[in-house]
Amino acid sequence: MIAEYSFLLILSVLFGGYILGSVPFGLVLTRLAGLGDIRKIGSGNIGATNVLRTGNKFLALLTLILDIGKGAAAALIAEYFYPGLGLIAGGGAFLGHLYSIFLKLTGGKGVATFLGIMIALNPMTGLACCLTWALSAAIFRISSLAALIAAVLSPLYGYYFSDLNLAILAGILCILILLKHKENINRLLNGTEPRIGKK
Repeated sequence: MIAEYSFLLILSVLFGGYILGSVPFGLVLTRLAGLGDIRKIGSGNIGATNVLRTGNKFLALLTLILDIGKGAAAALIAEYFYPGLGLIAGGGAFLGHLYSIFLKLTGGKGVATFLGIMIALNPMTGLACCLTWALSAAIFRISSLAALIAAVLSPLYGYYFSDLNLAILAGILCILILLKHKENINRLLNGTEPRIGKK
């Protein structure tokens, strides 16, 4: 279905998703709340887990919702107007979160945005990923480990509940998540990765 669209349209959808995904909600919210630069706190990440380390649970929850929302919005808007291009817009939003144009091509690790994309493109796949994250987080109390487990299983969920295209997208995003979590993986192996709620 994607092949039916012009290259210029596909590129425009990708770029639109990228711009939406580039909005660093965690950084914006913590600055508005007078908590300073979130990149200088905890892990230095701009995501909800690091916002939680400021001790502000409301801001952490709001960051999580907005980061999920921007991935979902990019995919849903594109899919509504151009069926099949939700995959492209979602991928663009994910790249925007990881390599934000507003942060000199730096950014977060993409887990919440990834979940939003999966939810939007196939609710069952998204639900399976969310439940996997929640269950893993409840058991291990380590956000990064829960995210990695959900990401690794996402291509299987995508293929089972949807189709090969979603499985391929999930696989690509999973690889990027693993690369972005390289330091977390090292800390997990060393037993030094911080647990959820630790300031």
